[in-house]
Amino acid sequence: MQRGRRFAALLATSALVAAGCTTANDRPPGVLVGPDLTGQTVEVAATWSGTEQENFQAVLAAFHDRTGATVRYTSGGNDLAVLLNSRLAGGSPPDVALIPQPGVVAELAHRRALYPLTGAALEAVRQHYSEAWQDLGRFNGAQYGFYFKVANKSVIWYRTEDFADAGVQPPTTWGELVAVSQTLADAGHTPMVAAGGDGWVLTDWFENAYLRIAGPERYDQLAKHEIPWTDPTVIRTLRLLHEYWNTPKFIEGGPAGAAQISYTQSIADVFGSAPTASMVFEGDFVAAEITKLNRVDVGRGAQVFDWPSIDGSASAVVTAGDQAVAMRDTPGATALMAFLASPEAARIATSRGGFISASRALGGNDYPDPTIRRLAQSVANAPVLRFDLSDLTPQSFGGGSNAHMWVLLQEFLRSSVDPVTLATELEAAATTDFGSR
Repeated sequence: MQRGRRFAALLATSALVAAGCTTANDRPPGVLVGPDLTGQTVEVAATWSGTEQENFQAVLAAFHDRTGATVRYTSGGNDLAVLLNSRLAGGSPPDVALIPQPGVVAELAHRRALYPLTGAALEAVRQHYSEAWQDLGRFNGAQYGFYFKVANKSVIWYRTEDFADAGVQPPTTWGELVAVSQTLADAGHTPMVAAGGDGWVLTDWFENAYLRIAGPERYDQLAKHEIPWTDPTVIRTLRLLHEYWNTPKFIEGGPAGAAQISYTQSIADVFGSAPTASMVFEGDFVAAEITKLNRVDVGRGAQVFDWPSIDGSASAVVTAGDQAVAMRDTPGATALMAFLASPEAARIATSRGGFISASRALGGNDYPDPTIRRLAQSVANAPVLRFDLSDLTPQSFGGGSNAHMWVLLQEFLRSSVDPVTLATELEAAATTDFGSR
């Protein structure tokens, strides 16, 4: 699917500015000067809401300023793939989508529902992204997308006041995490929030524990269903989580209550005006929500430690990201894709906090605080780096609020299903979902 000749002039102009050229109106080097899209509307869809949506809309506002285009943002939440499939069925997909699941992108590319990058957008990706990150956006040899936003999902945030009160330090091993949690509980603090109301948070718990218990090779095999979900490494991981979640006073609300807590609420419960817990597990993007609460400062009242080692496992990072793809063959889609791949767009996003870019054009000084800078460097330098496992699986297994992995882990948390029983249920679901891929 090649873009038509009607875009030749647009692409030639955008290619020059994507390469860092300036114009007579004295914009600084590196700023993308877009084509005149006055009167045109560009729709972009993503999962983001709340603070993440607000921050992304600052990027879209900059695109409007440079092109005159009207930009409409649509949030699909956790069920973005459902929204996109519905819009495709109705013949009205958005111009651009930012999709967190590589499996969904591959399915859409296979159905010819996406347009390969060409011209300015392709040149911007080649210039500003490493070969490894480019590979993640390729399908059957064609470049369909790039990761606008990436994440370090292997960190636990903690309230420094509670740690000081209990006299504990950030743990580095799983045994130390259990000990710190017990000490916090003995001191009258609820140690952890497990935000089971959002199934994707629970999949992240599993993935981090599994990567350290099973290692990267078996992690890759499980993501492809080359080993069964009844493998001993899976059962051991589920047992470890089961023991922690079910230890009295370790998680807010107990298992049943935790299953009702949303991701956003979990952060407020640790860093809001009336804190009820001391730690919350999730990625670097938690920083943006902490900043929005305006109660403690990231790096001071709110600090972070790496997901702990299990049985001497090496340092590892589970990463994820939102891949920008073009779903319509329009001048607006082409121009927006090129802009999102530019250093300018990435710097606007990083300046607002809670955002890590995969662009190699950015350096440490482009991040507003040392905490996010360190987390960004961890993604870049991790000795073991793996993409979010659930995002690599078929949509029906790991890609939405009704996906089997999400639902089964929520039930596991809520009702304390036996780990062996859960592993059997996950394997049955995987057999069906991977078989229909």
